[in-house]
Amino acid sequence: MDPIHSITNPIYVLMMLCLMVVLSYFAAKTKIGKKFGIALLAIVFTAVIANLGLIPSASNSIPLYDGIFTYLAPISIFYLLLGVNLRSIKKAGGPMIALFLIGSLATVMGILFSWWIIDPASTLGEDAGILAGMLTGTYTGGSINFNAIALQYGFQEKGALYAGTIAVDNVVTTLWIIVTLAIPAIMRPYWKDRRIEIEQSKDEKVSEMPIGYKSLALLVLLGLVAFWITQLVKEWVPQIPSIITITTLGILLAQNKSVARLKGSQPLGLYLVYIFLAVIGAYCEIASVIELKQIGLTLLLFTGLGVIIHGVLTILLGGLFLRDWDMVAISSQANIGGGTTAIALAETFGRKELVLPAILVGTLGNALGTYLGFMVIYLL
Repeated sequence: MDPIHSITNPIYVLMMLCLMVVLSYFAAKTKIGKKFGIALLAIVFTAVIANLGLIPSASNSIPLYDGIFTYLAPISIFYLLLGVNLRSIKKAGGPMIALFLIGSLATVMGILFSWWIIDPASTLGEDAGILAGMLTGTYTGGSINFNAIALQYGFQEKGALYAGTIAVDNVVTTLWIIVTLAIPAIMRPYWKDRRIEIEQSKDEKVSEMPIGYKSLALLVLLGLVAFWITQLVKEWVPQIPSIITITTLGILLAQNKSVARLKGSQPLGLYLVYIFLAVIGAYCEIASVIELKQIGLTLLLFTGLGVIIHGVLTILLGGLFLRDWDMVAISSQANIGGGTTAIALAETFGRKELVLPAILVGTLGNALGTYLGFMVIYLL
């Protein structure tokens, strides 16, 4: 087929991703769409067209998707941080860290209980224990922890099972984004909210204003410079995670009044996050799970039940100790989906003061995930 007319053409795919974001924006303006929000609609719309074969899905991944994960996601975090007030660390940082640690414990408990109920070893054999550790790692931190444990046991050499686990992980992660977006609306009528209020600074309000030519030019330059510096630091000091470097740069620049007053850093960052979430939707590949048949069903039940138990425990404990449902949902998403999707929730809920804490706990998850994953393997 002519590459121009192929569904793998990067311009075509990027056009479709942008179209899904635009459609999500207008759909979110409708009476029904308001209940879901742009973030959720972007994921769902893209998941639908990916599963219909209109754009590539996870099994037919293209370099564009990797580029969005590698470049757009960290740069979007940088832009969102340019409007962050460090007071959010003092008032929201502590509770978010506490909730995240509760969620991490709930992940471990969820995987262990799911192991007892589903008994994946009866279908997957000795690989089940390693898989349980990998899932614990990724649902505490992220793909870094997932792959760290897989590499230790050579699990990546088990082609079909490794690919199937990733497919199930993508489906469950996408569904959990939908669940966490709905948690505050579901819980508030039954369990009154105790929202932690943090006053928004003037500089944060400026960053939300419509973007102008001067601000756009400076923001694009700052984003590229920040990413370039991040790559240099990664080359010189590989031990420092890239997300730490670009986060630090964003925080430091946000304290400069001239940078903080640039118009449009928040809308620009959020737009890039929506593109990232659209790719997450494209990775929700139902067909790959179905093709695995019994193994796929076992993986889906084991993983799904583990995440559901995590959610129930996080909601119960979070409700008892804090009861800020936005924060509970964001911290849970930081566990299951990672820092970037947690940021999307914070922005969707209008909780800009939780953007930085979401990034911090996402980084904390990367630090803890591998250890907890190996602990689960040892326990099993």
